[in-house]
Amino acid sequence: MSVRELVVLGTASQVPTRHRNHNGYLLRWDGEGILFDPGEGTQRQMLRAGVAAHDLNRICVTHFHGDHSLGLAGVIQRVNLDQVPHPVTAHYPKSGQHFFDRLRYATAYRETVGITEAPVDADGDLAVTRSYTLQAQKLSHPVESYGYRLTEPDGRRMLPERLAAHGISGPDAGRIQREGVLGGVTLDEVSEVRRGQRFAFVMDTRLCDGVYALAEGCDLLVIESTFLDEDARLAADHGHLTAGQAAAVARDAGVRHLVLTHFSQRYSDSENPASFERQARAAGYEGELTVACDLLRVPVPKRR
Repeated sequence: MSVRELVVLGTASQVPTRHRNHNGYLLRWDGEGILFDPGEGTQRQMLRAGVAAHDLNRICVTHFHGDHSLGLAGVIQRVNLDQVPHPVTAHYPKSGQHFFDRLRYATAYRETVGITEAPVDADGDLAVTRSYTLQAQKLSHPVESYGYRLTEPDGRRMLPERLAAHGISGPDAGRIQREGVLGGVTLDEVSEVRRGQRFAFVMDTRLCDGVYALAEGCDLLVIESTFLDEDARLAADHGHLTAGQAAAVARDAGVRHLVLTHFSQRYSDSENPASFERQARAAGYEGELTVACDLLRVPVPKRR
């Protein structure tokens, strides 16, 4: 049975707290694992969350600030130590190649797994598989930063009443689905489009076109909300979003489930959930809302 869920490994921005590790997010998607922004301590958080190096197929880094990338060294070395048998691909801003090289070879270790380097230098498709298309969009931050989006191909949903009306049943239902036509009846006549699921990961950024492009129509949006709305000036100065801004993006983009994360240490862990949730609702977002905490698991919403 396929599993689609987000495993939250860390939720702190810049400085970890007693209850929040640096960033780290694993998306499980039909047997693949995509690790986003492995900050310091990600290896240990993976252990606590029951995530193994063998679960990783891709590593996506939005930008090279330490809270989003310092865990790369440990994760890559663990992939090699455990001799992961399948290819692992790393995506990251091409302008930070020297940072990636330093982290990949930060210390001596035996390299047994060839990490495929696939740096990003423009908006567009990064990979196309049977389960998804992975895309990148440039964001607005003091260093070059990209967000990531997964889009499942659209499928077809068979309509029993239309099949019955055309006298199609049993093996013939599978046949028309495979071949597109049966006895003069087309697939379009007995089915409808089943929209593929969409996931986006948006970290350090100001409001910009890339944020909206990534969020559009998402079933699950993971987005930074470093600051509360009263600190909007700080957010703009440092290239971040507030809770209200992030929620307004989700509202306008028709997001079904919004996950807020990447919280500044200026707010106490105890006040985080209520304050961020209150401001997100005040911005008019009415969908499912999660204020993330470490080791949380968030399922991708079921198809419409």
